[in-house]
Amino acid sequence: MHTNTVQITKPSSFDPHHPPEKELLSDCVHCGFCLPACPTYVLWGEEMDSPRGRIYMMAKAAQGEAPLDQNFRTHMDNCLGCMACMTACPSGVQYNNLIESTRAQVERNIPRDSTDSFFRKLLFATFPHPTRLKLMAGPLFLYQRSGLQSLVRRSGVLKLLPTRLAAMESLLPSVPAHFTWTMPKKIAPTGASRGRVGMLTGCVQSVFFSHVNAATARVLVAEGFEVVTPPSQPCCGALMLHSGLDQQAAAMARNLIALFEAADVETIVINAAGCGSTMKEYGYLLRDDSQWANRASAFSAKCKDITEILCSLPPIAPRHPLPLRVAYHDACHLRHAQGIYQQPRQLLSAIPQLEVAEIAEASLCCGSAGVYNLLQPEAAQQLGDRKVGHLLDARAQAVVSANPGCLLQLMSGLRRRGERTLPALHMIELLDASIRGLTADQILSDQKNLSFQ
Repeated sequence: MHTNTVQITKPSSFDPHHPPEKELLSDCVHCGFCLPACPTYVLWGEEMDSPRGRIYMMAKAAQGEAPLDQNFRTHMDNCLGCMACMTACPSGVQYNNLIESTRAQVERNIPRDSTDSFFRKLLFATFPHPTRLKLMAGPLFLYQRSGLQSLVRRSGVLKLLPTRLAAMESLLPSVPAHFTWTMPKKIAPTGASRGRVGMLTGCVQSVFFSHVNAATARVLVAEGFEVVTPPSQPCCGALMLHSGLDQQAAAMARNLIALFEAADVETIVINAAGCGSTMKEYGYLLRDDSQWANRASAFSAKCKDITEILCSLPPIAPRHPLPLRVAYHDACHLRHAQGIYQQPRQLLSAIPQLEVAEIAEASLCCGSAGVYNLLQPEAAQQLGDRKVGHLLDARAQAVVSANPGCLLQLMSGLRRRGERTLPALHMIELLDASIRGLTADQILSDQKNLSFQ
């Protein structure tokens, strides 16, 4: 007598809109190479807070064998999205697509308490909007320059605030006096043109790190590029996409694509690692949009990090000596998400008398990870303190990175260690200083020269 075994297939716990793809889930063979690369696993040693543990939970939910509950959400929230696991993975698991699809499912299907929900709405109503950031910059400038910030920090009152609000205050950058300054719409190259490039200004970057944008443009002009900067640029959507707000990210992507299409540029230059990794994936983000999918893929193909552009052609502008010892910190979305590791080192090594120190655990995230250091401040501070310890061990005169979020995180960590005089610089600032013939003292000072003359 033969007995037929009936396989009962349970419905997926995910909703039908872009669940994590089963083919991508099956790529993970649970080998464990990702474990020492994962910041949260390094901190806690918890299997479900490792990439393979999270993929296991995703697979169970896809099979209908695990619910989308608060426990599921917690482990997905704990992920920094640093993508170090992708660098370590021998099987080529596309963890970036898996975690972003899953986080969108979390936001749609797992309710948050009112406090968490309000704080997230506050962040996303502020950070992706340069105009709103500029409105905030005025009061923050007065708060800092009046001495009130120093008084507040010395008083200990910040310890009485909720952890997330205290973290937000600790991460405040020094607001520049020129926070309303904007990039020129077009800058002609020095000498014969080697190309016409569009430049992303960014949200936080355009308000609090506008000197980095200015340095980026100066370097491009010195290397023979015409620089076009479309005004009133919208957010690229990186913060939204990394936080599960995929529909908002898609809308922002469409706006940015249309803006740069109208600018008619050959290449789009980006100097913020998180923005670059997202913009290079617009084709995947808009894959189901028949009107935008091809446009998004064409746009993404034009997107290049500033280091990729500069390394693609032999340099024209002479480099002057810059006798400094700097510690280089890899931004995760540059090293892991975009696979850009050698180019920043190549550019820095070409500066005469500049000594670049490598640091321990170079591939481990500093804890910034978009707004992770605001949403998960305890874990972020542990990682930040760990990173700062390695930076100080390098005995450098400055810390160098290629992402505004990393710079803010490192500066905050340095302040906690009492290292207020150790500058944190974008690597393009060093290249700009070398081309312009600035001294080490000038580049280490707080005076930011925005002139293009």
